[in-house]
Amino acid sequence: MATTAEENALSSRPEDEKLSIGANLAYGLQHVLTMYGGIVAVPLILGQAAGLDTSEVGLLVTASLFAGGLATILQTMGLPFFGSRLPLVQGVSFSGVATMIAISGNGGIPSILGAVIVASLIGLLITPVFSRIIRFFPPLVTGIVITTIGLTLMPVAAFWAMGGNSSSPNFGSPANIQLAAVTLVIVLLLSKLGSASISRLSILLAIVIGTGIAYVAGMTDFSQVGNGPIFAFPTIFHFGYPTFELAAIISMIIVIMVTLVETSADILAVGEIVETKVDSRRLGDGLRADMLSSIIAPVFGSFTQSAFAQNVGLVAVTGIKSRYVVATGGLFLVALGLLPVMGRIVAAVPSSVLGGAGIVLFGTVAASGIRTLSKVDYNNNMNLIIVATSIGFGMIPIASPGFYEHFPAWVATILHSGISSAALMAISLNLLFNHLTMGNSDQQSVFVAGTERMIRYQDIARLHDGDYFLNGKLYDGKGIEVPLIPAEAH
Repeated sequence: MATTAEENALSSRPEDEKLSIGANLAYGLQHVLTMYGGIVAVPLILGQAAGLDTSEVGLLVTASLFAGGLATILQTMGLPFFGSRLPLVQGVSFSGVATMIAISGNGGIPSILGAVIVASLIGLLITPVFSRIIRFFPPLVTGIVITTIGLTLMPVAAFWAMGGNSSSPNFGSPANIQLAAVTLVIVLLLSKLGSASISRLSILLAIVIGTGIAYVAGMTDFSQVGNGPIFAFPTIFHFGYPTFELAAIISMIIVIMVTLVETSADILAVGEIVETKVDSRRLGDGLRADMLSSIIAPVFGSFTQSAFAQNVGLVAVTGIKSRYVVATGGLFLVALGLLPVMGRIVAAVPSSVLGGAGIVLFGTVAASGIRTLSKVDYNNNMNLIIVATSIGFGMIPIASPGFYEHFPAWVATILHSGISSAALMAISLNLLFNHLTMGNSDQQSVFVAGTERMIRYQDIARLHDGDYFLNGKLYDGKGIEVPLIPAEAH
């Protein structure tokens, strides 16, 4: 036989759609521009915290781009047992920044690299446990997580819109915010056009047009593009061979646990958006790709790798579900890692422009989560309070970033991320109320009562024996229609 039933099923998956080379390049570049600011932020922060000079920080950035590209290609294209084969962009995880800064203060970059390698190896070994928890991620949980991802990313969009550099004298200036607003308007106008191709490229085109406007207004500078090498291959262990310190490794293991939770949520979220099946095997393959990438990344001078939530939003807003598009974005990242000149060009895109586009992107993620939550049954159960508590809990570190600063470091590491906070709470409450039913009272809380359908007793008292409803009309026992008084006539 030419193909098996399984092969036919795989070929019909939305994420396996193959577009033209031009479309792959355009949409792939759009993914890179969307996540570029996020992927370079971690090496910039860590490099400065470790006291590296400008050229060394640049090498950290280049290494992160290169490693992120390799990780993206592995996640999207896959190898046996590795890669979810979903449109997920990978890059340096932000969840471990605080921990890695603390580690760098004692052992420098080599200590961070050693801790990442060992912790990621342990994470790789325990992925079978995480891959078997998929039945605990119903639409109730995934909807909460997707909504929280969008909401927690909104401060990032606002930070970008204000200029992206809080130490700059122009941070939060009307000019920066106006540029973000113009970019937002361009996205909306391009999305309204009848051309599907232009609408799907609205984010990329708005970023290009917004950057052009910024250049004319003198708000961006391309003069540094020519400074530095055009081509450079990441040096193996440029920052020194890894060192292995027990305290650093233990701290990083906690970060890896959080990363596994967040990556599980991202894989399930993009599966929901793409409308494709994500089973325990596929989830496990995605988590293994995450951990393998995190083991390899330190060799080039990078750190833990995970899926980028903002690109999940891009999949939702454009409707382009092909994993080959994202794989092309991975090739762009590899090229940026090998061609520092390209990185300098992309780095010249003003943060305000990215902020304007980010409002649409991140808002779309939240809207997708709300759409998922609309499918949840809220009748005679505790699902409403699970949603309320989980999203509220996830918003705590966003509304008050210093909320956990006086708690033990491991608590702050786990709960400083709104995504991991909401995911852990949603999973726990779903288990407590919907799986561990022993001990549940038949006298449920007021939240349950508020979700039930209720009819006033006086309305029931007016009905006669034999009355029935059919097609929205009331009939008595003899089949004669009973007139209904409009609500406004009461």
